[in-house]
Amino acid sequence: MNIFKQFYKSIYSPKDIALFRFQGIGKTILYVFFLTFISILPSIFYLTTALNQGLDAAKSVINDEAPAFSIKNGQLTAKTDVPVTIDKGNFTIIIDPTGAMTEDDVADQGNAFALLKDKFVLSSASKVDTYPYSMLEGLQITKTDLLHFVNTIAGMKGIIVPIISLFIYVFSSAASFIEVSVLAFIGLLLKGNRKLHYRQLWRMAAYSETLPTLFFTIMTAIQTSVPNSFLINWFVVIIVLFLAIREVPQPKNTH
Repeated sequence: MNIFKQFYKSIYSPKDIALFRFQGIGKTILYVFFLTFISILPSIFYLTTALNQGLDAAKSVINDEAPAFSIKNGQLTAKTDVPVTIDKGNFTIIIDPTGAMTEDDVADQGNAFALLKDKFVLSSASKVDTYPYSMLEGLQITKTDLLHFVNTIAGMKGIIVPIISLFIYVFSSAASFIEVSVLAFIGLLLKGNRKLHYRQLWRMAAYSETLPTLFFTIMTAIQTSVPNSFLINWFVVIIVLFLAIREVPQPKNTH
């Protein structure tokens, strides 16, 4: 059975998941990589979109709309007494030397880049990354310096996006293997008197991840936040594994 058919079967069939316990470990490892790749596609798409929109908006804003500013000794100063918020459609740029705005305020803007009083903040696809100016010791940036930097980054998009995507994929894959391994241990507690070894449960655990992975991938793709997603993911995957274990025949009673 090819990997795409296994993916389809694993969405709805605990019986097929139980049968996959007999396949080679290499094929199961490949399936985990495949599942991880699917799960990160929306994030990579939104990252690329946000980067393109952000760079275009940044160049326009820095040239035409941003007040003169500088970052020195870990602090932002600018020729404005109030936060400046510039809406560029699907992307927002914020310059706030007053300290009035927070990371949450930036996140509320959706896709946004902010120069706050003491940090950079980037919000994309419901994810917020923060970088204090103090991380870069001796950092001094002016409006002209930032425009030059943005132009440089724009010229390196073809390198930056693949590198970031690779890092996301590597770390997501590592997290997936850890989750499958923990789930397989939980399977040892759920198997009862069925003759299932850890290596078989690991294979079954990998395919049990399919349904919640598909669900959360779709939710990310449509940019919908799911409350208690961590608990929901573990609840669903444990239930699927439990149902798959139930499909494994129990030893026959010889008495």
